[in-house]
Amino acid sequence: MTELINILFNPLSNGIMTVLTGLSVVYWLFMFLMGDGVNLFDADADIDLHPTPDVTDVDGTHDIAHEGSDHANHHHTYTDSHGEPGFFAKAMDYINVGKVPIMLIVTLFKFIGWIITIVSSLFINVASWGIKSVLILIPVFIITFILMHFLTKPLARMFKNIGYNGEERHDFLGRMGKMRASIEGKKIGSAEFIIQQDPIRLNVVSHNGEKIAYGDDVIIVDESRDKKYYYVTKEITIDNIQN
Repeated sequence: MTELINILFNPLSNGIMTVLTGLSVVYWLFMFLMGDGVNLFDADADIDLHPTPDVTDVDGTHDIAHEGSDHANHHHTYTDSHGEPGFFAKAMDYINVGKVPIMLIVTLFKFIGWIITIVSSLFINVASWGIKSVLILIPVFIITFILMHFLTKPLARMFKNIGYNGEERHDFLGRMGKMRASIEGKKIGSAEFIIQQDPIRLNVVSHNGEKIAYGDDVIIVDESRDKKYYYVTKEITIDNIQN
């Protein structure tokens, strides 16, 4: 028993992976005890494998280049050629995120990485490295990532056969929010929107170039070609009509 514990927690790399894997075990045990263990589709993740807008908080404003077409027509002219998925999106697609529930992928990744780390410590005297033993996790994660592509393929087919279509992505068009900066013309500012009770700030531009002040209520009417910001207009209210 003592020898087993020593292998699981020594060297440091083994200990890290043992703890991470243990956390996943505790998570699944908790889910099953709560009666939610069979519902793999409710994992808290919003991973979109396509180019996504910049949702960083922009406290100020800055200019954008003219896109050479009527803003009102942008939404109808989007094609995949307007932007290629980034490195992160391609990496997630490689291990079938979106086709397999994210929590299942995370758990499998940690478990495979844990096994490789333990086995490697039996053949390599990693313990003699001291704290530097954590460096072994770099090649372990790379190998695990490559293996995940093949290990998740049958899972992806299985979930496809049972009708799993991936986590739902947010549709921001038509959402109403409040400006957190003043914008006018082609300047980019930020606006806050409540999505599933969570506040999210998006980069926005005035749709018609009209001035929209800080604190104004706005509605998203379109998205930029490069999907980095949204076009908004003032929300129509009785006060707006009277003005």
